[in-house]
Amino acid sequence: MTLVDIDISGLDDLAADPEAEIVAADLESGPWPFVDRHFEGVVVVNYLWRPLFPNLIDAVAPGGALIYDTFAVGQERYGRPRNPDHLLRDGELLEAVRGRLQVRGYEMGETGGPAIRQRIAAVRAA
Repeated sequence: MTLVDIDISGLDDLAADPEAEIVAADLESGPWPFVDRHFEGVVVVNYLWRPLFPNLIDAVAPGGALIYDTFAVGQERYGRPRNPDHLLRDGELLEAVRGRLQVRGYEMGETGGPAIRQRIAAVRAA
């Protein structure tokens, strides 16, 4: 398992795990740290930086999956995030994977609590 974040201090309990690769990287202003690497699963939760969409999709290995789940437009009624730059527009995840990955599941709307989210599970053909 490979975990990446700008601040990895919260991952100290995994540092000794031989199956965990921890990468400290600024994905918004630094270089993509996984050039030419592919993963069986790419999971993104509560994070949105649109310029990363192509890198994240390219990182999905043949037969692999992308699972993406974050806040969407409408969330500003319930709290943070409120900035439209941090909220997915209607159908934005569907558009991001169109023609590149096969959608297996998609949700948009109010989910299990006061939040507006968009979720997608998509796979790359083997």
